[in-house]
Amino acid sequence: MSGEVEVKYRVSGLDALLAALDRRGVALSPQVRQEDQAYAPASWVDGQPRSGVTFARLRVQNGVCLFTTKTPVDNVLACLEYETVVADREQMHQALLAMGYRTTVQVAKTRRVGRIDDYALCVDQVDGVGAFLEVELMTTATDDMAGVQAQLAHWVSGLGAPLERIGTTYDQLVPPARVPPTQAGIVSTV
Repeated sequence: MSGEVEVKYRVSGLDALLAALDRRGVALSPQVRQEDQAYAPASWVDGQPRSGVTFARLRVQNGVCLFTTKTPVDNVLACLEYETVVADREQMHQALLAMGYRTTVQVAKTRRVGRIDDYALCVDQVDGVGAFLEVELMTTATDDMAGVQAQLAHWVSGLGAPLERIGTTYDQLVPPARVPPTQAGIVSTV
C-alpha cells in the first residue's frame, strides 16, 4: 500500500515560479501531454464526501495508458494510490463501466516534472483552467498525511513565488462536459 500526499497551488506568475525552482536547483523535464479520463463509482454523487471512496483514472501519455485508483484518506490530496500500465485503454474503460464506475470529466494538460530530495514536483498547464504547481511525496505511512501536507506547504512557502494554495483536484476544477439541451428528443442547434 502506498500513499500519495500532495499540495497544489494555482500559479499566477509562471516565469517567477520557474525562476524560483531554478534557484532551488530543481531541473524540470521537457513538457509532456497527458489526457485523463476520470471515473467515480456510479453510486457516488458529486458534492458527497470523497474520503474513503475509490476513484479511478485512465491517463494516456506518450502512447502509454496508466490505470490509477485513488482513495482519499484525510482529504482529496492525501490518498491511497495504486497504479499500473494497461495494454488496452478501451478494454480497461469498458471494465471500469462493468465494475460500476461512470465517467466524470476529462482533464488535458501539459506537464513538466522535477525532483528535489524526496519530493516530486509537477508544473502543469491545465487546458481551460490555468497553471498549477503540485508537490508530492509518496509514503507508506498513512497515519499523518495532513502533517506531511504541512511539511510540503512549508517547503513551497520558501520558494517566494506567486502561488495560491488550493485544496481541490483537477477533476474538481474542470467542469464536466455539457450535454446539449434537448426537447422531446430533438437536440437543439442553438
